[in-house]
Amino acid sequence: MKLRLRKCPKCGRYTLRAVCPSCGSETRSAHPPRFSPEDKWGEYRRKAKLHWNLI
Repeated sequence: MKLRLRKCPKCGRYTLRAVCPSCGSETRSAHPPRFSPEDKWGEYRRKAKLHWNLI
Protein backbone atom coordinates (compact mmCIF):
# COMPACT_ATOMS: atom_id res chain seq x y z
CA MET A 1 0.00 0.00 0.00
CA LYS A 2 1.34 3.37 -1.00
CA LEU A 3 1.61 6.12 1.63
CA ARG A 4 -0.59 8.87 0.21
CA LEU A 5 -1.62 10.95 3.21
CA ARG A 6 0.13 14.32 3.29
CA LYS A 7 0.25 17.17 5.82
CA CYS A 8 0.68 20.90 5.38
CA PRO A 9 3.59 22.23 7.50
CA LYS A 10 2.04 25.74 7.69
CA CYS A 11 -1.59 25.15 8.67
CA GLY A 12 -1.39 21.48 9.80
CA ARG A 13 -4.20 20.30 7.52
CA TYR A 14 -4.14 16.71 6.22
CA THR A 15 -4.81 16.13 2.53
CA LEU A 16 -4.09 13.81 -0.38
CA ARG A 17 -2.87 16.63 -2.62
CA ALA A 18 0.69 17.87 -3.21
CA VAL A 19 -0.43 21.46 -2.57
CA CYS A 20 -2.52 22.47 0.46
CA PRO A 21 -6.05 23.51 -0.59
CA SER A 22 -6.29 25.95 2.35
CA CYS A 23 -3.08 27.97 2.24
CA GLY A 24 -1.44 26.88 -1.04
CA SER A 25 1.87 25.72 0.45
CA GLU A 26 3.58 22.46 -0.54
CA THR A 27 2.59 19.47 1.60
CA ARG A 28 4.86 16.79 3.08
CA SER A 29 4.37 13.12 3.81
CA ALA A 30 2.46 12.62 7.06
CA HIS A 31 4.21 9.32 7.75
CA PRO A 32 7.44 8.94 9.75
CA PRO A 33 10.48 7.48 7.99
CA ARG A 34 10.97 3.74 8.24
CA PHE A 35 13.18 2.49 11.06
CA SER A 36 15.69 -0.33 10.90
CA PRO A 37 17.88 -1.41 13.84
CA GLU A 38 20.58 -2.39 11.31
CA ASP A 39 20.77 1.15 9.86
CA LYS A 40 24.32 1.28 8.52
CA TRP A 41 24.09 4.95 7.44
CA GLY A 42 22.36 6.33 10.58
CA GLU A 43 25.57 7.59 12.17
CA TYR A 44 26.46 9.66 9.10
CA ARG A 45 22.92 11.00 8.75
CA ARG A 46 22.92 12.17 12.39
CA LYS A 47 26.34 13.82 11.96
CA ALA A 48 25.10 15.67 8.87
CA LYS A 49 21.98 16.86 10.70
CA LEU A 50 24.10 18.08 13.62
CA HIS A 51 26.42 19.86 11.20
CA TRP A 52 23.50 21.69 9.52
CA ASN A 53 21.72 22.34 12.89
CA LEU A 54 18.67 20.29 11.91
CA ILE A 55 18.48 18.45 15.24
